[in-house]
Amino acid sequence: MNDGKSLRIMVVDDTVVYRKIVSDVISDIPGMEVVGIANNGKIALNKINSLKPDLLTLDIEMPEVNGLEVLEVIKNDFPELGAIMVSTLTRKGGDMTMKSLELGAFDFIAKPQSGTMEENRETIKRDLAPMLKAFYRRKEIKELLGRKSVHNQAFSGGSNKLSGEFIRRGSIATGKRARSEIIGIGVSTGGPNALSQMMPKLPGNLGVPILIVQHMPAVFTQSMAKSLNSKCDLEVREASDGESIRSDTALIAPGGKQMKVVAGADGKSRIVRITDDPPENSCKPSVDYLFRSLARHYVGRATGIIMTGMGTDGTLGMKLMKKNGATTIAQDELSCVVYGMPKESIEAGVVDIVAPLDRIADEIRRVV
Repeated sequence: MNDGKSLRIMVVDDTVVYRKIVSDVISDIPGMEVVGIANNGKIALNKINSLKPDLLTLDIEMPEVNGLEVLEVIKNDFPELGAIMVSTLTRKGGDMTMKSLELGAFDFIAKPQSGTMEENRETIKRDLAPMLKAFYRRKEIKELLGRKSVHNQAFSGGSNKLSGEFIRRGSIATGKRARSEIIGIGVSTGGPNALSQMMPKLPGNLGVPILIVQHMPAVFTQSMAKSLNSKCDLEVREASDGESIRSDTALIAPGGKQMKVVAGADGKSRIVRITDDPPENSCKPSVDYLFRSLARHYVGRATGIIMTGMGTDGTLGMKLMKKNGATTIAQDELSCVVYGMPKESIEAGVVDIVAPLDRIADEIRRVV
């Protein structure tokens, strides 16, 4: 990818309108090339060997062979081939989308439910363009690492931290921090798959609550909570406004809303508030929005975790948490689908622990 080669993309959708819209959006982005189209999964699978795409935009609900079935095949037969799912905003679409992300899809976009063709094109461009660029960058980095057998150069800007290395800093190394009474997690691209690997490693009697912000539209967060709950010993559900924060329960911020912690009526207990406050960092829900409230209501008694994702959301909130005595953890580069949010927090100097995905659950158990 460093030689100027375009990212080769096949558009797979059973609706001619969306094949046209997605193809046009891709063609307008520098470095992206539509190498073919297919109107169902069976045709797409038959074209992979000849077209040699790097990435599929893959409609989930299609006749003959649907998007999930295509994903199962490419996971086994074409492991380097990426997929961005195109989903409908329905409960069924949400459940299928969660399954696709857990199978390793890079990310997903939601099909607009109304508007003109031009309006839908702008919506899809807004959502799809940053994902394509992030996938391009990820592929570029993987090729760089493969050629040079060097870890952590492209995203670290020359840092001497080797990707995959476990790092613990400052008072954390000497065990001087207080026990955490709540865990806050912020995650974006790659999050559902990462959470589905990490959360089941936590015991059902963890002893503290967990609050999670996953950048995701409404409907999909409910499907994610349902999926995680089926895999975990902890109870996992989408948060409701005004509910008490309880140990051994993980609450996920509803898509399209903001979630924060406030004091209960007795002044001692804590509850969650689900609000319609504006987006922050173009995100709703926002990690910063949640983390600020954790910093305020759990001074010196909280842990903030930033995992895989695009953008900068979470860094300012993490900074405030650290200032107020929280333990801060970031996922390492090698195990991230996109090393954006963790990188920003690490480079801002607000992270105590850098850990690979398979060690984050161990760190949570340690701090509580």
